[in-house]
Amino acid sequence: MSFFRKTLLFLGYTSATLVLSTQSCLAADGVSPSAYELIKLGGFPVTNAMVTTWVMALGLIIVIRLAVGGKPQLVPTRSQAIVESVVEGVRSTMEPIVGKRMIGPTFPLLLCLFVYILIHNWSGLLPGVGTFGHYDEHGHLLYYFRPATSDLNTTLALAVISFTTWVYFIFRYEGIKSVMFHIFGNKADRKEVSFIIYFLLFFIFFGVGLIECISILFRLVSLSFRLYGNVFGGENLLTSMHGLFKYILPVPFYFLEVLIGLIQAFVFTLLTAVYIGLMCNHDGEEHAH
Repeated sequence: MSFFRKTLLFLGYTSATLVLSTQSCLAADGVSPSAYELIKLGGFPVTNAMVTTWVMALGLIIVIRLAVGGKPQLVPTRSQAIVESVVEGVRSTMEPIVGKRMIGPTFPLLLCLFVYILIHNWSGLLPGVGTFGHYDEHGHLLYYFRPATSDLNTTLALAVISFTTWVYFIFRYEGIKSVMFHIFGNKADRKEVSFIIYFLLFFIFFGVGLIECISILFRLVSLSFRLYGNVFGGENLLTSMHGLFKYILPVPFYFLEVLIGLIQAFVFTLLTAVYIGLMCNHDGEEHAH
């Protein structure tokens, strides 16, 4: 047997072994699709994702208070400058999307979504998260901390918040008449088409509006499952890499998860801003007039 063929067989065997090992790790020690219930408070279950949410929220409040201090300084300190740069970066990115008129009302929502999702996406990289807990009667490790965004309940709640605030903003700042026209209205110019075609277009645009309503409702699914799938997949990836080799091998995947966590927080916030800006941003129209 030639050296080249032996090398191919060796590489194929090694690849198959790695795949089977990874699948075994996922089956035995992979991250549970749902959060673990730790205790009950007043009949309500408290999961490890909820505990992580509370701990991270408390930690974020403490860090911001320490960074900014009791009162922001006119000449910012280094820590205050970092906080201000994040705030200004999010504002400058979102303002062209939602428009100058809407950046004031929507900015607190967009900033909170970005920071909250980013912190929880990265929380799985912290020591102690998903690593220690207690064993159940079946010998499975029920760990005390789990990234909140790797729980579908959390991402669905974020999608509901994004959707309900979108409904509030468009009806509050555009009005029901403008919203109905945007979805179902006839966008054809009556001066450029005949009366018959213009009349028939009402039915076409009404049908398009119905499809648009379905796509709007589907945002709850797309927003929640996109974020959940990426974070949950990342948790499983890190668990698999640690199962194969605890040192050195998982390090590149930690950097990958840092990048994915940032991208997913930005995408969720960006899509929320886009949905609002599609109906409420008229800066381009005003500039054209």
